[in-house]
Amino acid sequence: MSRALNRRVFLASSAAVASGLALQSAAPASAASNTIRVPDIDVRKAARQDPSEATLTEAVVLMRRGKLTSATLTEAYLDRIQQYDTTYQAYAEVTGEAALAAARKADRGQGAGGVLRGIPLCIKDNYFTKGVPTRCNSYIFEDFVPDEDATAVARLKAAGGIVLGKGQMGPLATTRATQPNGTVTTVNAWTPEDPSTDPGGSSTGPACSVAGRMASSSIGTQTGGSIVLPSNQQNLTGLKPTMGRVSIHGIIPLSFTRDHAGPLARDAMDAALMLQVMAGPDSQDPRTLGLPAVPDLVKAATPVVAKGVRMRRATKIGVPADFLSAQKQLRGTFLDTLDSIPGATLVEVAYPADWTLLTGTFNAARLAERTEPFRHWLRADPAKFGVSLLTWLQGLMLSGDEWITAQRAKNHLLREVLDGVMDRCDVILQTGPVPFDILGLPEIGFPIGFDSGGVPVGAILGGQPYEEDRLLEVAAAYQAVTDWHTRRPADPVSAATLMRAATARPQLSAEEAAAASA
Repeated sequence: MSRALNRRVFLASSAAVASGLALQSAAPASAASNTIRVPDIDVRKAARQDPSEATLTEAVVLMRRGKLTSATLTEAYLDRIQQYDTTYQAYAEVTGEAALAAARKADRGQGAGGVLRGIPLCIKDNYFTKGVPTRCNSYIFEDFVPDEDATAVARLKAAGGIVLGKGQMGPLATTRATQPNGTVTTVNAWTPEDPSTDPGGSSTGPACSVAGRMASSSIGTQTGGSIVLPSNQQNLTGLKPTMGRVSIHGIIPLSFTRDHAGPLARDAMDAALMLQVMAGPDSQDPRTLGLPAVPDLVKAATPVVAKGVRMRRATKIGVPADFLSAQKQLRGTFLDTLDSIPGATLVEVAYPADWTLLTGTFNAARLAERTEPFRHWLRADPAKFGVSLLTWLQGLMLSGDEWITAQRAKNHLLREVLDGVMDRCDVILQTGPVPFDILGLPEIGFPIGFDSGGVPVGAILGGQPYEEDRLLEVAAAYQAVTDWHTRRPADPVSAATLMRAATARPQLSAEEAAAASA
């Protein structure tokens, strides 16, 4: 499908979603999970020696070769959870017995067969999981056990994926993972002894579970950076697709026009496999209907290495003037590496004069959207919102005319981005995720190095509507010539350190939670 047609569909879909409607004609479904083929890649020595080290793709290849069983892989992750999750606190719920039973069944060739058969996954705790508590880290849902799976979870299970547990998250998906009262829980897997280091949120637990080698991959949600930021902070590849590309049916909402579901994975290929399974139209989510067909994401994430690595398609990469305003050395080296890949062309792009106004002031409109489905609880018992109450009250007090003005500003911003900022490029580097979250455009976060303290640093790349494949092509080419994505954090160092890290946790105030809120 042409980019011009993609844009017209996206503009129509965005307008429909903002009005509470959606396009009604169904698009072709994504490839069935049993037709997705994992490339026969070379498996690294570290992955052959330690199952928990393997990427999702490596694990699939090892199983296909008869060198690894699902039970062995699942046990390896459960062992690490038992040993280290007291410190990491990545999981809100571990379904170990059920996961092992499913793994043994997969090894016997029983159960769901598909590209993810026997692969243990972490699911963010705002996705419905049938028969498993879904608390959304909130007093409101503390006793909630769904009787169905979210569409995304159902598709992963239908492809053979195994739910290892539910990933801890920010309260109601608003901040980094804390207890509802603001006490920090999940840490950054790269600094487990220092809970003050930002691990990214609100998909903190799903990120930590993968970074800490306690799951093959995970899924999260993003409304204000909650997939790409934890991925950047913990050396992962996180892919937030275009609005509507993945169903949000069965996900506890935060903002109807900005909620996105997507994977947090170890590299571009893992992210592609996860999204290929999850994406496609769903009659239970009108946002997903009438959209362009899902492209071949696995092909996009397969590097082209004939006569050296090159881009699959000639790609213009937009670089804003402020991209080097932070992490100048790391980002400069990153740009040099991108520029050295044949087929990649760096082009300077400029923001419009009203960029800060459009992406800052009017961002508050999201607060009214989050308040609307929770009015009952705000009236009945505001204390149930815990430390995040302030932002819910702010949404309650946003006037109707302010919300309408913000929607007009969003439409103006969309035109500024598609017809202005991105008119000269295929993808664009970003200094933050918020503009593309406001608009529902796709973006991918991936690692580019480490800061002086050993904490991962990542880049965020934004794309044109429905062009997740182009984002994956760039990330895959970059990862084919670098090895940042293969680095893994050291395990926590001692039992005494584990105990201190598990107990000495800071607590966010209501004001801090509001300032950091998605």
